[in-house]
Amino acid sequence: MIIFAEYCPFWTLKADYSMTLGEKITKLRKEKKLSQIDIANAIGVSRDAISKYERGDIVPSVENAKKIALTLGVSLDYLVSEEEQQEAIDNKMMQRIKEIQKLSEADQQNIISVIDAFVRDSKTKQAYK
Repeated sequence: MIIFAEYCPFWTLKADYSMTLGEKITKLRKEKKLSQIDIANAIGVSRDAISKYERGDIVPSVENAKKIALTLGVSLDYLVSEEEQQEAIDNKMMQRIKEIQKLSEADQQNIISVIDAFVRDSKTKQAYK
């Protein structure tokens, strides 16, 4: 499996192990510049319900938590996990990884070589800034 988190932090969201479900929802919603109404409309609940989820007054059903995770572009595991240093890989990036894994071994190695070269060049540029 290809792991991008080590090389490309902008593809991942680091979870603070002490964050509650509500805090994660709030943080991700704000990062994506979404309102509580946007999330409520996307999952089919009231804005008040989203507010209560964020405050920790109530916990969303599994089905609603799945919809929230999808709307925010993260996995349900990331959203509800309390593990220290849990990482969430952007869903679009995960889909790309799945497509890469369907390619031949030779094509996968070519892609990895390009990614490695890009990461090396990016790190070099950052070191000289």
